Amino acid sequence: METKVKFHLPGLRYNYPLNMFWVSLLESYPQYFRDGIEIASFFGTFPLSLWNGGRFIGNDQCDAAYVRNVIKTINSKGIPVRFTFTNPLIEEEDLADPFCNFCLKEGDNGKNEVLVFSPILEEYIRKNFPSYKIDSTTCKEIKDLTTLNEELDKDYKYVVLDYNLNNKWDILEQLHHKEKVEVLVNTLCEPACKRRGDHYKNVAKNQKIALANRQLPPEKRIPIIPWHCEYGDKNCLYTIQDYPTVITPEQMYEKYLPLGINNFKIEGRTANLFSLLDTYCHYMLKPEKAGEARLLILRNLEESGIVKVMKPRPGNWP
Repeated sequence: METKVKFHLPGLRYNYPLNMFWVSLLESYPQYFRDGIEIASFFGTFPLSLWNGGRFIGNDQCDAAYVRNVIKTINSKGIPVRFTFTNPLIEEEDLADPFCNFCLKEGDNGKNEVLVFSPILEEYIRKNFPSYKIDSTTCKEIKDLTTLNEELDKDYKYVVLDYNLNNKWDILEQLHHKEKVEVLVNTLCEPACKRRGDHYKNVAKNQKIALANRQLPPEKRIPIIPWHCEYGDKNCLYTIQDYPTVITPEQMYEKYLPLGINNFKIEGRTANLFSLLDTYCHYMLKPEKAGEARLLILRNLEESGIVKVMKPRPGNWP
């Protein structure tokens, strides 16, 4: 039996059209794809969600009809919606947030998942929405083998590894429940970044500020807390190729699959459309089919209106 190579793709809002197009491409042109490719989930949140975590905030508000339609459409393809409710600063009073509870109710059908960080929120979801499968987030930054195996022994569907453990074969070989292990293949963070946790907290604080500002007149709005990374803004796959934490397609097939690890997560909820598309092509398309597939993809993106092609202006060249 062919081993499934499961990919978890970013985005329920801004990347939703691209992700649905990608599913259609896999259905219609399976010959373009590497062996065993399967879309295992779409992860993210609908902005603005108080419980949201990671790097993404969003700058609009999804209405009920949009949330309902996206969940229904994704699930109709047999793909789970995976809410990234990984805000590390959740407090007891935050559990009553009406929009997050609405989103959970709309997806409360036994098909969907939630990524969690906060023990308070995890307990609340397990009690009030028991149909959801619970996943443990990479935001926990678990780096030692003993603690990680304890996490894998718990009642989680998946445990997303800290990216610093990527390609650490001596550790990976000792992991329990390798079928539950999920690895982030293209993390843009500098290896061993000491500010990663602080960055998550910064986003969590700004999430609350952004929600509060929606209720305030412009002159009373609270400034967003700035964040600067001294490592620079590496937002494309080609800028991180020298990182030891990056996983190549060859390593996926030659190293991870033989170990029993076949769940791979692509970072990119805040990525540029073309950068994210390039990452999808890199990891999931056969190299010998990539050129033909890319041309088809770009033509379809133009025809669908997702991408608008710039027309040359009349006049002289500068």
